[in-house]
Amino acid sequence: MVPLRERLKGFRLVRKLVYAIVGMISYPGLTIVNRLKISGTENLRELPRGNVLFVSNHQTYFADVITFLHIFCAVKWRKKNRLGVPYYLLNPFTNVYYVAAEETMKASWVSRLFTMAGALTVKRTWNSGTSEVRKGLDPSDTRKIFRALESSWVITFPQGTTKAFAPGRKGTAHIIKQQRPIVVPVVISGFWRAFDKKGLKFKKKGVQLSVTFKEPLNIDYEAPVEEILAQVMDAIEQSKKYMMKGAHHWTDRREVATR
Repeated sequence: MVPLRERLKGFRLVRKLVYAIVGMISYPGLTIVNRLKISGTENLRELPRGNVLFVSNHQTYFADVITFLHIFCAVKWRKKNRLGVPYYLLNPFTNVYYVAAEETMKASWVSRLFTMAGALTVKRTWNSGTSEVRKGLDPSDTRKIFRALESSWVITFPQGTTKAFAPGRKGTAHIIKQQRPIVVPVVISGFWRAFDKKGLKFKKKGVQLSVTFKEPLNIDYEAPVEEILAQVMDAIEQSKKYMMKGAHHWTDRREVATR
């Protein structure tokens, strides 16, 4: 039987209410307690309503996605590279889903509430708590993502972890190869400095947060999944090239290792 919250998130009115609640609570932390810099929203304006996949590096469980939702709502209200006053929460953009680990979304009442904002819950390919090893996504999880892509935008994090420069997972490349979506790379920074791992509590105030939307990738869908994944990881600046690129990346690695 489908859980009640899974049925509820299918209702746009419920999702709009969740967006409004989560949005009003999170807005001060993004724009007042910290500083949010947005770039590249011009790359979102001409996107179709469906079959668009956003691929991003990952720094917290929830703050990253919540920020994306704020930005999508602001763009719907014709704002460019800024949030401004959050009146966009009166009529938010809800035609978007995000991929999240099933166990994460069951962890607390806050995560269960946020599930109704459009979570596509999937089982981890590796669970550190049970040492269970699984090969690839569950077929039902893949179908769930395919169905969402048919008529909506979907956000996914190819690394499946908040650890910087972790290898990407081939499941993302398989989805791209089979579904052939428009793929928009996103690069974020500063979130792990400002928030705890869940992204619900402050670690530090006054942090510069940044979100950059790049142009859609020119992908050869006939290429091997390894090549597609390498292209994605390079676009979200999590490839070996970026690991070695600058001192700030080495700082990120050292500090991430101590988290």
